Amino acid sequence: MERVNRTVTAEFIFLRFSSQPQIQVVLFILFLLIYILSLMGNILIITIVLVDSRLQTPMYFFICNLSVVEIWYTSVTVPKMLASFLVEKSTISASSCIAQYYFFFCLGTIELFLLTVMAYDRYLAICNPLRYTTIMNPKTCQNLAMVCWLMGFICPAFASIMLARLSFCTPNRINHFFCDADQLFRLSCSDTYAIQGVGYAFSTVVITSAVLFTIASYVQIIVTILRMSSAAARQKTFSTCAAHLSVVSIYFGTIIFIYVRPTVKYESNANKVVSVFYAVITPLLNPIIYTLRNKDVKEALRKTFLRGKG
Repeated sequence: MERVNRTVTAEFIFLRFSSQPQIQVVLFILFLLIYILSLMGNILIITIVLVDSRLQTPMYFFICNLSVVEIWYTSVTVPKMLASFLVEKSTISASSCIAQYYFFFCLGTIELFLLTVMAYDRYLAICNPLRYTTIMNPKTCQNLAMVCWLMGFICPAFASIMLARLSFCTPNRINHFFCDADQLFRLSCSDTYAIQGVGYAFSTVVITSAVLFTIASYVQIIVTILRMSSAAARQKTFSTCAAHLSVVSIYFGTIIFIYVRPTVKYESNANKVVSVFYAVITPLLNPIIYTLRNKDVKEALRKTFLRGKG
């Protein structure tokens, strides 16, 4: 890495999406609309699950947790990105950048674990229906959710501490809309070999384990569905996990592309575009998928609306 004529800095500059002000304004309006709809959609799901007793089941308990994560997940990066569209030079301090890095990956890890637990929940509901209510009792659901949140806060902690010990040099420009690991490694004056190894190992182990566990759950689910004699029963059973499978496919696909490979060998332009999907678009798709494809939620929304109107 070239280290000549570089000055240590404590501030970073986010590069703009476009040099044309008109495009910046259009992007601001687009992402603001997505952010508002995402917040409203996830808040709506939380509200519906809390007020409708029929939705207070393990599946909707985890969906509610997922919506809470999504609200904070988007709020870690999107407001700063929106602000960068309106100013000539968007800056962030090194300490704030590392804090953003930690909370972004913390919440992303929680979402990863929640989606994995939701796959296990669907596995039990379809493959072991007689034991489902006994195994997935309220206490078990609370413990699983607590483990997801706890592991989410722990997993990125060590890498964040190592990152805080690095020195950063000019040019201090980040070609991204948030403080991603790849960008911080590029700007460091220090040796990043150790932290890259730790970060790559953690991300690979966590993501790969979650993906393999989810795949194993769905293999068992598909085998069970195929053994059903009635086509109507197969369709009805598969519909109970179709929404979760859609969310998992989108989220896992994008994060595998970004994080399950050595980051510094790849240019960030493609990463920047793909990151928009899992950091901005997916939190909006989740409430849409879980409401438009779910009869129980749509019925709860209809009755809540009628009750409020009455």
